[in-house]
Amino acid sequence: MSLRYAILGILSIQPMSGYELKKVIDDSVGHFWTADQSQIYRTLSGLVEDGLASRRTVVQDERPNLHLHSATEQGLAELDRWLASPLRTPPTREPFLARLFFAGRMSPEAIRELLHARRREVGEQLAALEAIAVPADTGEIGHTLRLATLANGIAHAKTELEWLDATERRFERITP
Repeated sequence: MSLRYAILGILSIQPMSGYELKKVIDDSVGHFWTADQSQIYRTLSGLVEDGLASRRTVVQDERPNLHLHSATEQGLAELDRWLASPLRTPPTREPFLARLFFAGRMSPEAIRELLHARRREVGEQLAALEAIAVPADTGEIGHTLRLATLANGIAHAKTELEWLDATERRFERITP
């Protein structure tokens, strides 16, 4: 998936400024698709240039003008094509697992710290996901599916914490 489809998907729900898009990405899809503010603005510009999104300027008193972006009919058609396209799972790259795989070269204390650091990181991710304000289920399909992606992120974080527990127990059994 490219950021362009994530943005088109969000714009299919409602028009937003680049600033609002960043907040929505961080608060909704951020656990599986991240972007920094400059990537979002570059992608929005490209979507507008390609006719997949439109930009409307809202003049505001005592604040900078607001640039609202909306998916165009062409953009929605592009999003629909992408949604219906075959899913190709990209190769997985997990820097933590690569470090753990080769960590036998490290001291037991360094390995413990590697595991503890990962535990802190995943614990923070879990806390952030669980802190997301979840509006009541409206029964609308899109809303229900968005809630499902949040549940997926929470389940993955909890599963990784359980796996870290088991890994630490195995490690402690074999180290002095």
